[in-house]
Amino acid sequence: MEREVAEILLGIKAVTLRINPPYEWASGILAPIYVDNRMLMSYPAERKTIVKCLAGVIENMGIKPDVIAGVATSGIPWAAWVADSLAKPMVYVRPNAKDHGLKNLIEGEVEKGQHVLVVEDLISTGGSAVSTIKTLREAGGVVENCLAIFTYEFKKSVQNFNEANCRLITLSNFSTLVQVASEMDYITKNEKENVLEWSKDPAGWGAPSKSSR
Repeated sequence: MEREVAEILLGIKAVTLRINPPYEWASGILAPIYVDNRMLMSYPAERKTIVKCLAGVIENMGIKPDVIAGVATSGIPWAAWVADSLAKPMVYVRPNAKDHGLKNLIEGEVEKGQHVLVVEDLISTGGSAVSTIKTLREAGGVVENCLAIFTYEFKKSVQNFNEANCRLITLSNFSTLVQVASEMDYITKNEKENVLEWSKDPAGWGAPSKSSR
């Protein structure tokens, strides 16, 4: 499954590389690679396969959620599709409460004691997902698992999920993606070396160029 999902992402060109200038993520991290899982929304066949994989993982791992929760914003469509596939209620969690109306932080209903499965499209540091987990727990939900399509495998994300006492499950990962991309000649040998070097220290990579801008 890890290879199949990596091949899908590469096939729809959801993976791009750029050194000069590198990509700058919302977290401030500079990177020579960008994985845009939002691209999957525009490819019905590939999207259907991903949803099937997500639902399959839930069933195969014996996870029995009462509610499926999406991380705003990119996790929302996947949570909706998975919830529909499993015929389960779905909610999503805002990064900040609305400043009008009901001022909700959680959209939808989560009852105390319900088991909630968090769904995200991609994990870098895991900050957004962990924030969602905390919000759901504060509302009385029981959150033990987070399911995502892809992870960059950052040590920081491992640390964040361990501290949150929540298991992270992903369909594919950075290591598999780079290996498959190399085998498919999607990236050159030099590009492979660059992204592997970056993965050793994502927060420090490119720091000099950042400070000089």
